[in-house]
Amino acid sequence: MSIMMPAADQAVLSRRGEIVAALRAIVPGEGVIDSAAELQVYESDGLTAYRQPPMVAVLPDTTEQVSRVLKYCHAQGIKVVPRGSGTSLSGGALPLADGVLLGLGKFKRIREIDFDNRVVVTEPGVTNLAISQAVAHAGFYYAPDPSSQIACSIGGNVAENSGGVHCLKYGMTSNNVLGCEIVLMNGEILRIGGKSAENAGYDLMGIITGSEGLLGVITEITVRILQKPETARAMMVGFAEVEAAGECVAAIIGAGIIPGGMEMMDKPAIHAAEAFVHAGYPLDVEALLIIELDGPSVEVDELIKRVEAIALGCGSTTCQISTSEAERNLFWAGRKAAFPAVGRISPDYLCMDGTIPRGALPKALARIRELSEKYQLGVANVFHAGDGNLHPLILYDANKPGEIERAEAFGADILRCCVELGGVLTGEHGVGIEKRDLMPEMFTEIDLNQQQRLKCAFDAQGLLNPGKVFPTLHRCAELGRVHVHAGKLAFPDIPRF
Repeated sequence: MSIMMPAADQAVLSRRGEIVAALRAIVPGEGVIDSAAELQVYESDGLTAYRQPPMVAVLPDTTEQVSRVLKYCHAQGIKVVPRGSGTSLSGGALPLADGVLLGLGKFKRIREIDFDNRVVVTEPGVTNLAISQAVAHAGFYYAPDPSSQIACSIGGNVAENSGGVHCLKYGMTSNNVLGCEIVLMNGEILRIGGKSAENAGYDLMGIITGSEGLLGVITEITVRILQKPETARAMMVGFAEVEAAGECVAAIIGAGIIPGGMEMMDKPAIHAAEAFVHAGYPLDVEALLIIELDGPSVEVDELIKRVEAIALGCGSTTCQISTSEAERNLFWAGRKAAFPAVGRISPDYLCMDGTIPRGALPKALARIRELSEKYQLGVANVFHAGDGNLHPLILYDANKPGEIERAEAFGADILRCCVELGGVLTGEHGVGIEKRDLMPEMFTEIDLNQQQRLKCAFDAQGLLNPGKVFPTLHRCAELGRVHVHAGKLAFPDIPRF
């Protein structure tokens, strides 16, 4: 493992038998896993380049059990890593050798469907797609749709603030979650938000969403559901140049058109997806835009004409418009299967996740090509083009000496490029361990310390998911110290309490 994690606490490891017995008393039956062979299942998440089996895994199925597990670990000074479906692509659920892995896979019940208030109350282990399936009979759906929606859990979506192909128009997870039940590291159970779109006081949901398991363990989530649009049609538009496709994206948004989704794939990704799904993608283009327009039929027909004209003005060479729901779904099937499709053409790949201003897309693509030549590694590009969220897939072979290190350096340079172009280090995959050491590229030490103070307010001992997000671990007491130099306080004129 080339990424450093906190050193294992030998005192905790020496008490492993005692800890396992205590956890079995809280979660009886098959709820505690401690054999080396069975723990291999939990040694990594979707970022499989990094592996570390946990000391022990515990699988509670009630909020009360979660509370008791956390309260015990808090009292004993034991680290805890929460885990959902394990589909995270940033190493956010990577276990610790001296830590308890807290799996939430048994929390897979939908507790309430409230069509009057247009919400669903669900447990965190329910998959993203299952929510839409549960309300489809009444013409509703849950809008955020990550490509892994068939497998990823809604709790993980909240932890990483996941997006998906339709986040351009309908928002990220943060725009569609209204409330949650969360258990703090000391075992305290809090309810935040609810069914109402507005709540009094601080925006704690805004803090919890995207917090990557550093602040608490979510055991219930209230999400907003929407009525399905009257009409939805998708367009596949091909371009002879990748830069022209990028210009088309900016032109569509600049014209005041907000598609339901707008995705982009380059030639390697197009060929891989087509060979896997047979969606009818054109193979003689360098870039493909998939653009979905939804709403009343009359509006969709008019928008399709406008988008087609904009695409022609940007140099499009092909354009195909879906004529049925089955064909629309087929257009999207290739895009949603792009990640596993690329896995068929390369032994390994790193899926990067950065965001740039839409207008900087041509510059970012040119830079990625330069880096591909520099590191002598292939890359397939898949983008949430409408909101500038890039997903370059860096192709490598872990069995060839030095390739994983080159892939890591390549990915780090892509993320530095995103920041240089006015973007950010992540769009929806989170920071985890993958981008942890790049945080100073975007934030000053003052920024990072302030972020960690927030964590300290929830988890003063730093026991929840340590080693993630923050490049340097600080004890909470250290962050509160006043610096004295040469016997003088900084800014002595400021009143102190």
